[in-house]
Amino acid sequence: MNSQTFTERIKEIRAHHEQLLTRTNEPLTWGNGIYEKYQHPILTAEHTPLEWRYDFSEQDNPYLMQRIMMNAVLNAGAIKLNGRYLVVCRVEGADRKSFFAVAESPNGVDNFRFWDEPITLPEDSIPATNVYDMRLTQHQDGWIYGVFCAERHDDSQPGNLSAATATAGIARTKDLITWQRLPDLQSKSQQRNVVLHPEFVEGKYALYTRPQDGFIDTGSGGGIGWALVDDITHAEVKDEVIINARHYHTIQEVKNGEGPAPLKTPKGWLHLAHGVRGTADGLRYVLYMYMTALDEPTRVIAQPGGWFLVPEGQEYVGDVMNVAFSNGWILDDDGRVLIYYATADTRLHVAVSSIDRLIDYCLNTPEDGLNTAASVETIKQLIRKNHGTLK
Repeated sequence: MNSQTFTERIKEIRAHHEQLLTRTNEPLTWGNGIYEKYQHPILTAEHTPLEWRYDFSEQDNPYLMQRIMMNAVLNAGAIKLNGRYLVVCRVEGADRKSFFAVAESPNGVDNFRFWDEPITLPEDSIPATNVYDMRLTQHQDGWIYGVFCAERHDDSQPGNLSAATATAGIARTKDLITWQRLPDLQSKSQQRNVVLHPEFVEGKYALYTRPQDGFIDTGSGGGIGWALVDDITHAEVKDEVIINARHYHTIQEVKNGEGPAPLKTPKGWLHLAHGVRGTADGLRYVLYMYMTALDEPTRVIAQPGGWFLVPEGQEYVGDVMNVAFSNGWILDDDGRVLIYYATADTRLHVAVSSIDRLIDYCLNTPEDGLNTAASVETIKQLIRKNHGTLK
């Protein structure tokens, strides 16, 4: 331990960690006018509590090594509960296993601290090998639901150690501390990126789904689906309709999925989703928005063309390059919207907008015309409008 004593080294580690946790996060000066990104990620592997990583017994750990290393903090559900800004993060250890943990902030943009222990999530009747990407929904029935991906080995391919299945796990809570596990969603297809709508529809629970033929490939899955469920405690998808489809040569060509539960506004339901396309360098994940009718949540009334948010600068670099993903946002009473997004499957960020700006963005941004000629004409229309305005 060189000339430092064991106690002095612990003090130094704690001071360094505290400096990271209390770092002020300032908005970036230049942006697109839709939202402001911030200077620093709000949570990384280094933000996890030291007690999760170090054994502070000098007798058992004389070299003060990290006994359990953390790899990433990413894809977080989000909720404002009793005036506190809370995110339920996916934390990934060095062993590649993900788990859920709650971090709390006084303002939603910095000074996030994890609660003392990770969430203890009860198992389904068939234990999952890995769980991740929880969407939180504060439902009309009084419960807070967490819907997440439960991954298991595909035992129909015993010789293939990469073969897996994805199902939607469901749990509910009142305080994010004690969780009741419900049976996994039953469906004819594999399901990933399933989100619970916050209100009853026709007296039933409503789910945004993403049917897919395999663990990774959507196959015949056509996009973001919609299904009504009679009983959330034994949820089963019987009838499913695609409400936001994939299209050739778009940002959601390969697959797309609902992000967090939609926000209810006077103009309609605001949706944040991710789209995936293939490139010569692999898959590119971006975020996009769309809007559905208040009285008919399955009817899309607006969808701005192209992406809403992409990785920029250092956000591009990490475990899985060129990925932006979101499954959590918070609408404040004053109309501020905090959008929590992860980049490169490595770290968690926040972007801040307002409900008015996001509604304006959705309703007044041109849609994708689905070909070059239409895109050029859309640009020329804006040019002609500006020439008239600026005369």
